[in-house]
Amino acid sequence: MLTIGELASYAGVTVRAVRHYHAKGLLPEPERDHSGYRRYGADAIVELIRIRTLAEAGVPLARVRELLRAGEEEFAAAVADIDRRLAAEIRERQRHRARIARLTSGDGLALPPEVVGFLERLRALGVDERIVRAERDGWIPLAARFPERVGEWIARKQEQLADPEFVDFYLTLGEALDRGDDDPRLVELADRVAAYITRLAEERGEEYVGVAGVEPALAALMDTLAFDTVSSARRLIELLEQRGWAGWTRLERVEPT
Repeated sequence: MLTIGELASYAGVTVRAVRHYHAKGLLPEPERDHSGYRRYGADAIVELIRIRTLAEAGVPLARVRELLRAGEEEFAAAVADIDRRLAAEIRERQRHRARIARLTSGDGLALPPEVVGFLERLRALGVDERIVRAERDGWIPLAARFPERVGEWIARKQEQLADPEFVDFYLTLGEALDRGDDDPRLVELADRVAAYITRLAEERGEEYVGVAGVEPALAALMDTLAFDTVSSARRLIELLEQRGWAGWTRLERVEPT
């Protein structure tokens, strides 16, 4: 038989908590023995641990009382429901942590939510973080200069990300980042991108493949930001120009060189 202190110690709670559970009618309070002490059996430890576990999971004590009196099937169903709720809360907290982490890189402070969402989608797709940073740095001045058009442009980018071929361009460029300008994958990527852009321009119009309306000076600034972060992009642009497309932010059709 156990004293209240021993019971509390074995169950990992305080004596005050045990008395609180007594007061709430969750844990039966034994009669005092001939020495004036309340003595608890081993079953009290099991019951107290169940109470503590449910309470720590955020179950209100009134509901804990109901569950302790429930049959095995009802109890199992309730525990499964609690587990689903906790899993949902964990996922939500993980999302909050990811958003907070973005603040340290300036995403949430300098960019509208739709752009932050686009960057998060790039990360989720496995795009190299250096390319994501280049995208972010380009969107910061773009969003500041044309806030009214960001939604339109991001919607187009999100639509393009639904195309596995378009996503593969990002991934292939990421694989070539740590290789030289003579990496054959860049040449192959330039061929594929040029063909893809040409097809889109013919099907959807040339405005669809670039950011129309951006003045040349701002486009040049954004290109510089991209090239400083993703050096391979500069070589890719040179290869694209040889294939009839010039620029990065402002894609324009030119005579192949």
